[in-house]
Amino acid sequence: MFKRSYSSVLFQLFAICLGLVIIFPIIYALCISLMEASQILSVTPTIIPRKITFDSYKQAMTLTTIGRYMINSFIIAGTSSAIRIITASMAAFAFAFFTFKGRDALFMMCVGTIMIPADVVLVTNYKTVAQLGLINTYLGAMIVFFVSALNIFMMRQYFLTFSKSLKEAAFIDGCSNFRFFVQILLPTAKPVIATVFISAFIGTWNTYLWPMLVTNDNSMRTVQVGITMLNFPDGTVYGPIMAASILVLLPSLFIFIFFQKRIVSGMMVGSVKG
Repeated sequence: MFKRSYSSVLFQLFAICLGLVIIFPIIYALCISLMEASQILSVTPTIIPRKITFDSYKQAMTLTTIGRYMINSFIIAGTSSAIRIITASMAAFAFAFFTFKGRDALFMMCVGTIMIPADVVLVTNYKTVAQLGLINTYLGAMIVFFVSALNIFMMRQYFLTFSKSLKEAAFIDGCSNFRFFVQILLPTAKPVIATVFISAFIGTWNTYLWPMLVTNDNSMRTVQVGITMLNFPDGTVYGPIMAASILVLLPSLFIFIFFQKRIVSGMMVGSVKG
């Protein structure tokens, strides 16, 4: 009993230390954003601000149109995440409940795309979006995020936990495939739907490379691209850069804190059946 409690305490200490190491850059950025410019550029590096000031946040708001960038990111991340739920759930429904020739092979091909790095198809995607005339548009910035093989896999695994007899009973009562999908299946799949939306939103919100490529107009930039507008060669805006980074981090942080239990439950459910 003593050995078990001792090992548990050691594991908890290790987890706390690891968590502090991971969160230290965020804490350091927060402290830098609250420092005066003279302390930030001092010869001796410090972590604790001698005097708390919000001048860096004011400069971050005035040097760039960060408000506009955040609106763009909310539109792109929110819309693409909602559409991803639709595409993932419909594909997962077909793979879980329909029986057709080549279903398993098609599903394996779909899952296999997870191993393809996004950078490999970056040029092809850009050419396609450019040919469609979607440069500097919301649709062009979000179209590559509409489908995710990982989300299809997650929802398919969840749908497999449903009893086949439930679907057969619904069909005997005259329920169509669409009605079963909308009125029975989706309402009971709220945990995995929430997981897909939250993970997709955070991932799209933090994306930098693709929005930078397909947006040339400053009014269409996202927050991750907008932060780079503060990176001047003279090195005098470390405070505003850190302040802008903290502002950009807040939406993702709030979503993760308030919905972390739902994320874990959505990832765990259906994981024992495949």
